[in-house]
Amino acid sequence: MAGTAGAGRGFALLTVVAGAAGLLASWVITLDKFKLLENPHFVPGCSLNPVVSCGSVMKSHQAAVFGFPNPMLGLVSYGVVVCVGTSLLAGARFPGWYWLAFDAGCAFGVGFVSWLQFQSLYRIGALCLWCCLAWVATIVLFWYVTSFAVRRRFLPAPPWLRTFLGEFTWVLPLLHIGVVGMLILTRWWDFWTS
Repeated sequence: MAGTAGAGRGFALLTVVAGAAGLLASWVITLDKFKLLENPHFVPGCSLNPVVSCGSVMKSHQAAVFGFPNPMLGLVSYGVVVCVGTSLLAGARFPGWYWLAFDAGCAFGVGFVSWLQFQSLYRIGALCLWCCLAWVATIVLFWYVTSFAVRRRFLPAPPWLRTFLGEFTWVLPLLHIGVVGMLILTRWWDFWTS
């Protein structure tokens, strides 16, 4: 395993932007959740129709899977991501164990949002636009951090994969988001086309 590694400006900015997007989404959802707890008849501003219905998602048991509202986890997690990104912008270098821990956190995040996507589409039957923003931020972050860890040899991988990720990392989050988009499109095809 290599020693320490910093990151280029592009990767650092991507980390800050993805973290900030997730933090914004978590903040808005948290505020709306508090309003919903105060007033069960409160309708969040992003509840636009039967499909795009943040209120339906916030009232579900999946919205507090760990015993507290999910966006509170996002407030902490995305805050850490912003801190990592700003540290990288300032020239910080982190040891391999740090990058592996950061990537493991991103892997947990993408696994958790994948579960939430399934729940939203096939159990709750509604979408939250702010949640979708957090999903995109998490997906992009996961693929770029994993690519970084592979290219810097913190994660073992064959040379061809390191070469591919050096040129085409952008393909993986694009495909991932595209698959989620297609699932959303096909899940409510009749609604979108009527």
